[in-house]
Amino acid sequence: MIFRQVIHDDLGCASYVVGDTAGGVAAVIDPRLDIEPYLELAAYLGVRIEHVLETHNHADHVSGHGRLVAATGATMHIHRDAGAAYGHEPFEDGWELELGCVLIRALHTPGHRPEHTAFALIDTSRGPEPWAVLTGDSLFVGDVARPDLAVDMEEGARGIYRSIGAKLLDLPPETEIWPGHLGGSMCGGPGMDMKVSSTIGYERRHNDLLTRDGEDSFVDRVTTGLAPQPPNFRAIVEINRGPLVSGSPRPEPLTPRELDENAGQGALVVDVRTSLEFDEAHLPGSVSVPTAASGFGTQLAWIAGRDADVLVVAPDDEHAVRAAGLAASVGVERVRGYLVGGLAAWRADDRPVERIERIEVPELHRRLEGRDRLQVLDVRERDEWDEGHIPGSVNTPYHDLDSLPEGIDAERPVAVLCASGQRAAVGASLAKRHGAVEVLHVVDGGVPRWERSGWPIEQGEPPAAP
Repeated sequence: MIFRQVIHDDLGCASYVVGDTAGGVAAVIDPRLDIEPYLELAAYLGVRIEHVLETHNHADHVSGHGRLVAATGATMHIHRDAGAAYGHEPFEDGWELELGCVLIRALHTPGHRPEHTAFALIDTSRGPEPWAVLTGDSLFVGDVARPDLAVDMEEGARGIYRSIGAKLLDLPPETEIWPGHLGGSMCGGPGMDMKVSSTIGYERRHNDLLTRDGEDSFVDRVTTGLAPQPPNFRAIVEINRGPLVSGSPRPEPLTPRELDENAGQGALVVDVRTSLEFDEAHLPGSVSVPTAASGFGTQLAWIAGRDADVLVVAPDDEHAVRAAGLAASVGVERVRGYLVGGLAAWRADDRPVERIERIEVPELHRRLEGRDRLQVLDVRERDEWDEGHIPGSVNTPYHDLDSLPEGIDAERPVAVLCASGQRAAVGASLAKRHGAVEVLHVVDGGVPRWERSGWPIEQGEPPAAP
């Protein structure tokens, strides 16, 4: 039997290759947009990819099913309720697919989406009962799926509760759980673990959302404090619903002059180098979204949306093409080009650059204690802000910075911080783009480090202005 998990680290997504080497056949479940890992694995194991299965129409990333079907001729399978607008064989609850000694059984588990289906895996050469279940976006390690991406969130939460209870928790306790997402994904809650798998028995005993009494308690906890919905999620669902997409994004190489002209016509320049490289020197008006940090695709989708033309500044051409692929995986398809030769070519062409000062939390405290004119912009989510923030700071999540927020004076220095420095990198570049004259990027920690140092923290909303 073949069983391989393929992880997309940037999006926290997991897909699977399941098959039988003796039969020379395999299926891919929930393929990511970049299909090369599946093709390489099939070639290495000597099997044909004959089937592609989707647990549901994904809302956080673009599926690679179109590319995989084009590359292999595989048959597509998705639940009848998905409304897929591409050629496929629909299935219902209880449907089974034989791959040599491997039997895949569909377990309809609506909630996250009406069509959502988990897949039980049975190795018939060893026994008749499932040894594993691919839970997709239903039951995660330490958490459950979010309920608000297809229906009313209470209706979705009740669906998830009933599906997990009726279809998953009744499986044998030793049954392995292999989820569709890991920690860092936007399709779950804060309890989602970075572990790649668990078991039914362990989650039944230790998953906090499953150990509470009753459906109403579950619904209340799952619907309280939901993170922002994935950017572009409605458009991504429609892309995944079809027709199939088989092309690959290929951004055009641009000279400094060509990139400058495109930027002058309204294109967004995104610098995917590290935040350190960006802060030291970057194109005026460009935004820092490093590919080296997790969540590149999601951050870019929030900032650029689907309709903006995007231009990339990268360390080299290979990184630029990779960034375009990550952008396409979240529905950002208009990456028009990249700067050939990177920043070195831009500077060799005698074009201007800007910089952002980097400071650490102790230096931020020193400047504020010295009654510096410094302002503090906290770009964390609102629930993080409510739990504790620096007195006098202004809160706007980085993905909502479409202008300088009220309370921030463009003519005074502004320090941008988050919880670690990663989101602050994006926020600082946006503050600079929106007209702040002097921007400081708080690195190597943020509010948590401030609090650990024993300096003042406020909770809840700030007092109203007099």
